[in-house]
Amino acid sequence: MQHSRASLATYPTQEEQVLSLASSSPLLRAKDVAVRSLPTVILSRLVRDGRLQRVARGVYALPDQPLSENRSLAEVSLRVPRGVICLLSALRVHGLGTQAPHQVWIAIPQNSPTPRVRTPPLRAVRMSGAALTEGIEPVRIDGLEVPVFNAAKTIADCFKYRNKIGIDVALEALREGWTQRRVTMDELFHYACIDRVSNVMRPYMESIAA
Repeated sequence: MQHSRASLATYPTQEEQVLSLASSSPLLRAKDVAVRSLPTVILSRLVRDGRLQRVARGVYALPDQPLSENRSLAEVSLRVPRGVICLLSALRVHGLGTQAPHQVWIAIPQNSPTPRVRTPPLRAVRMSGAALTEGIEPVRIDGLEVPVFNAAKTIADCFKYRNKIGIDVALEALREGWTQRRVTMDELFHYACIDRVSNVMRPYMESIAA
């Protein structure tokens, strides 16, 4: 009987199991807890006790967990699993341009409903086919693999959506991507064709490559 009691004493409680999950992943989803047959009400209890913090709806983290400046991108990726970080947000990830977006720009499938996410604020752009599936480069942010369009695809997207973000932003991204040797002309042309903006981009590409 004494041996049995000792075993029970060393068995982790449900709270300890949730905290262990939180320590292994900087951002913890409620469904990560539920899938392990742990009651999600524990999350609210841990938040009330100050042992977890709620960073977004259904997303939690340890109070002292070091998180990057791109945490909002990881949060959005968790809550919009079919989305891909794009345009101004992707430029920020790649260190291109001077944009500091106050929204998270995310590409979603053409027929998908607009994500109901209040915080962080979103700007959804609908894409389809190869424009949505090609050029995705997972970036590790706060322990999570976040899908982000690579630099060349992002630059092509900036030209495609120049009416939304401004042609000056697209040109700045193109110049910096080229001068920093982050992209090649072949890559740019490949994604320009996918986005159907090759005729728009060609003169600018020829100018910087001259």
